Amino acid sequence: MLRLSITLLIIAIIAAVLGFGGIAGAAAGFAEIAFYIFLVLFIISLLFGRRRTAV
Repeated sequence: MLRLSITLLIIAIIAAVLGFGGIAGAAAGFAEIAFYIFLVLFIISLLFGRRRTAV
């Protein structure tokens, strides 16, 4: 998921440099949403992840 948000951010930067403002804004918005979803899932996995116990 983090790779997806980085890819969309790169697409947004390239589109902005080339002058495609609408595409750049949309890609940046999707990248931001994907990044926040990644953060939430990462925090949940840290809190409720697999815990190893000593046997």
